[in-house]
Amino acid sequence: MEAEIRISSDDEITEFAALREWLRGERALTGMVKAVRKPPARTELGGALDLLAVALGSGGAGVTLAKSLVIWLRTRRPDVTVTVTTPSGTVTLKAKQVRDGDVMPLLEAVLKVRDEP
Repeated sequence: MEAEIRISSDDEITEFAALREWLRGERALTGMVKAVRKPPARTELGGALDLLAVALGSGGAGVTLAKSLVIWLRTRRPDVTVTVTTPSGTVTLKAKQVRDGDVMPLLEAVLKVRDEP
């Protein structure tokens, strides 16, 4: 399963780069994080970095990603929003709301990876 992570902020490029480096620093996510370029629109010169894709398998990578995202968001300005999409659903987290205890269960539910029998 793959999680797609999008950033929304007044300074999306800086926040995107900061999150990419943050996630690449997570030992449990080593080699699982990649930046994905969107195809350029007809009026654009080249593709921009659109999202981060994180490959998740069994072994707790989803829980690691959830915890890491919450901690990273707590260090950001209030205007930063992260949207996480998996086949299980989509969750949008705002930096100013991550102190709420309801955020982790929502994020973990979307990132839950079921072990193969």
